[in-house]
Order: sequence, then C-alpha cells, then structure tokens
Amino acid sequence: MHRLVSLARRGSRTALTIAALSVAALAAGCSGSSLGNFPGYPSDPNADTPPAAGDVIGAGTVRVGLLLPLSGGGNQTSIGQVFRNSAELALSDFQGADIQLIVKDTGGTAEGGRAAAQEAIAQGAELLLGPVFAPAVGGAGSVARSSGVPVVAFSTDTAVASRGVYLLSFLPESDVRRVVSFAGSQGKRSFAALLPDDAYGSIAEAVFRQEVGRIGGRIVSIQRYSLSGGNTDDLRAKAEAIAASSGSIDTLFVPAGGGVPGFVAQVLQAGGNFGTIKMIGSGQWDSAEVQNTGLLIGAWYPGPDNSGFQSFAQRYQAQFGNRPPRNATLAYDATILAAGLVRSAGAERFSSRVMANGDGFLGIDGVFRFRSTGLNERGLAVYEVTGSGARVIDPAPRSFGPGT
Repeated sequence: MHRLVSLARRGSRTALTIAALSVAALAAGCSGSSLGNFPGYPSDPNADTPPAAGDVIGAGTVRVGLLLPLSGGGNQTSIGQVFRNSAELALSDFQGADIQLIVKDTGGTAEGGRAAAQEAIAQGAELLLGPVFAPAVGGAGSVARSSGVPVVAFSTDTAVASRGVYLLSFLPESDVRRVVSFAGSQGKRSFAALLPDDAYGSIAEAVFRQEVGRIGGRIVSIQRYSLSGGNTDDLRAKAEAIAASSGSIDTLFVPAGGGVPGFVAQVLQAGGNFGTIKMIGSGQWDSAEVQNTGLLIGAWYPGPDNSGFQSFAQRYQAQFGNRPPRNATLAYDATILAAGLVRSAGAERFSSRVMANGDGFLGIDGVFRFRSTGLNERGLAVYEVTGSGARVIDPAPRSFGPGT
C-alpha cells in the first residue's frame, strides 16, 4: 500500500519524490495533512494531558526528535498536544514505519528549544521535527547545525530558516506569488496593496513588488497600516487613500484576514469605484468570516487543496475527540516524510540532496519542496469567495514543472 518513495532518472540526475498518500486512501487501505501565524486552538480541560518527559511514539529503529511546546499553558500547550496527536496518527497510518519519535518539550522558548534538541540528539535522533515557535526553532537550530542533524520546523517566521533548518509551514512568499501570478494570467496589470505595518507586511511587500514586476504589471500604490490597540482609524485612512486612486487600479492585494478584508471592501464601496477592483488576499482568508462576507464575493485568495484536510480532520476528531486546527497537517506530513525517507532513501535519507531535491514531496496539503535556504515552495490552489464559503477556480498543481 505504501509506495511512498520512487526514484526516477531525469537526465543525469536522480530525482527523489515522496507521495504521502491521502488520508482517505490511508483510511481505506491501511486501517488496523497561514495562513499567517498559527491560529489559536482552545484549551480543552477534557483533552489528554501533555506527555511526560521521555514520551516515545513508535518502535522503529531510526530515531527522530519531535520538539513541541508541551508546557506553559494556554494555546501554546494545546498546539503542542495537537501536533503530537497528528504525528501519532501519521505513524498509525504508515504501517511498518521504521521510525521512533522521541517527544521533547521546548516550552516555546529559545532555551527550551536548545535543550530539547540537545536531549533528542544525545538519544540518537537523526532528524528533528519542530519546534513550532520561532524562538525555539532558533535555539534548536543552533544545536542541530553543530551536530549535522537537519530540522523540519513549523514556524512561519522566515528569519529562522537556514541551510539544514527547513520550514514546512505555510509561508507568505508562496501565497503572494500564487495569487499575483493568477491575477496576471487573468489580465490584471494595475496593482495596489494594503499591508500591515509589521514584519509580515514587509515580507509580503517585497514579494509583491517582485511578482508584479515579473508578470509585467505596475504598482499604483502601496499603503501600510497599523491596528494598534484594535483601532481601525489608520486602516480606514489608508483604504481611503487607495479608494482615491481606484480609477487607475484593477487589483487590490489585502493579505490580512479576519475582519480586515470586509472593512476595506466597505471603505472602497463608499468611495464609489469598488466594482472596478478585484480584491485578492492570502491564506489568512481561509475562514468563514471572510468567505461569508457579501462584499467580498468574487475576491480571490490562495490556499492548499482542502480535500485532504477534511478527510484528515474527520479521522483526527474520531480518534482524539475534537476537530484539529488547519495547521495540524504540518506535523502529520512531517512524520510521513520522515518515515517515507527512511523506507526508501537508505543511508542518504536525511541528506541535503534528498531533503532539498527539486521534485519535492506530496502531502495532505499538496506538493511542496524545500529550498537549500530552508524556505519552502508549495503548490497552492486559488479560491473565489462566494458569500457562503469559497470554491476552487484554479486547482493546485500536483507537481513542480521542469526547470522551476
């Protein structure tokens, strides 16, 4: 059932491709995977208690560290528990997986990440999955690099990526490239952007400028806003500035989710030219609040194919009693990746050649690949807001094209 790794000759190089089978297929045949920062996950007093020190999942011969925030309380601990559950589910799906996950608590801190990595490596871990939060990734990465152990982390902070420290999370770069490229393919050429005045906004702006240039478009206006203390005055002022030049804009990029896109749409409508502008967003739009807003009907945003997540979520809820947050698939896919490489890549299983191969891997959330810089690229779909959800208008690719 698990034909997860295949070797194919392309020219003079050997390409390694891993296909993590869909949860639906796994459930059928093997019974007995932004998005800005991680969304909160409500604490459940009836949920399993955090695993104790020395917790191990699986009985394989190859040891892999699983570094998660399992103490500290609140959403941090809940996310750690969800990720642990997802990894456990992955191992139960991958029958005969020859890996053993050594679970370590990072506490979400740099010091905790460093200590967790040291303990896991001392116990023979050849690969580290996690940490989740950027400070812990930085701490773990410093230890792992000196030991020659690669890391597959879950942080969205691109500053902690580096050679050998790979980020599996949903990154703003992939979102911006996908939605701007699609807009260009639909004839859009005059762009504006309304971006948060923070680190995420800076990254989004840099990629936005690059991608608009690549498609031969022009940027009419970029406005940066602050929502200090939840006050929307600055956002309104910057949206009104965009509205003032709406006659020369055919596309407005608003990556923030929550109530921001709907608020901006209201301001533009009051300006009188809203009907001429196509709003585009990011993976942060993957929420009912955005998808059910009438003023946003017809707007576009990028995201992974949701079919795999829905099947995963049903099985997760059946086993653990509650529905997982959207990013829980990261821990599942990371675990399947590790198990698949152990099965098929031999002694090179976690080498940089294998980890950063150009063909990439196929997981619950679609095709992805790591770059030598530690960043990733994902094959994303484009969705259109319907006012009662969203529909796919451009499917996610199932592979990376030649030379990409």
